[in-house]
Amino acid sequence: MRRTAGLLAVLPLLLLTACGSDGSPSQGASGTASASATAVPSPVASASPMPTVSGSFGSKASITLPAGQPSGQFVVNTVIEGEGATVAKNDWVTVNYTAKDWTTGKDLTSSYDSGQKPQLYQAASGQLVPAFDQTVLGKKVGTRLLVVAPPAAGFGATGSATLGIGGGDTVVFVLDVVEDLPQDSTIGGAITQPPADLPQVKDNGKAAPTITVPAGPPAPPTELKTSVLVKGDGKPVQSGQTLVVQYTGVLWATGQQFDSSWSHGGAQALQVGTGSLIKGWDQGLVGQTVGSRVELVVPPALGYGDKEQSSVPANSTLVFVIDILEAV
Repeated sequence: MRRTAGLLAVLPLLLLTACGSDGSPSQGASGTASASATAVPSPVASASPMPTVSGSFGSKASITLPAGQPSGQFVVNTVIEGEGATVAKNDWVTVNYTAKDWTTGKDLTSSYDSGQKPQLYQAASGQLVPAFDQTVLGKKVGTRLLVVAPPAAGFGATGSATLGIGGGDTVVFVLDVVEDLPQDSTIGGAITQPPADLPQVKDNGKAAPTITVPAGPPAPPTELKTSVLVKGDGKPVQSGQTLVVQYTGVLWATGQQFDSSWSHGGAQALQVGTGSLIKGWDQGLVGQTVGSRVELVVPPALGYGDKEQSSVPANSTLVFVIDILEAV
């Protein structure tokens, strides 16, 4: 939950800003040019001339440019066919990428470079340039794609100073589809209930879990209480990562639900450990493993304090159940 009132659907601001700062190929806040002003050409599987690609899935690709100028076509060519889940519209997809500017011959920032991260975004949602946004639809996890992006499918007539791409440049990407998460993804498995003096949780499959707050005494805790309901086997969450989560929040005082990802589209993306969320989330989620379902009981001092926020009264103790689906 954000520190200010409102829903957790904050991906466009957080992701685009983060991408601009780390050099990955987003539109908008990163300073890259949107291609929306020009019609995006329909992709083709091949064109002449074509770059060649070497290297294995999951490692930085080597891109060799041919002699001659780009054809001007938007090419999406499957180099390696994956066998995992198929990416659908608005799924959360994680992609590693290697890039080269065909016009200049220069290598561009790669997610495999030191200090860089994979690109996490919703497929075909318009958040990134078409070379990323549209090309993964219908592709399976484990697929490696060669994408030749003319300006209309890439960075337009303006280019991107952040990425070192000139106006009108053709860019070649190699995309590795690493992970796919539909918006209704949840953490399954048997629940280990919290201690009896903390809220109990009932799993409802693809629907929001039911959270039952203890009746009467005891009073709500004055310190953050964290209970791991399902222990995931992924890597620990690190401060500064972008998470994909499902979550539900209720008020300790009434048991009333005040927010839930299920109420506004499903799984959401957020940055943890950077101060953009309430302190209870930053403190309670960093260190948890991906694939976990966690209950947080957040006292007012680590939530909204004495400020009323929408349907949350001042000085409220908040109870959340959070599924940590991915961390990038």
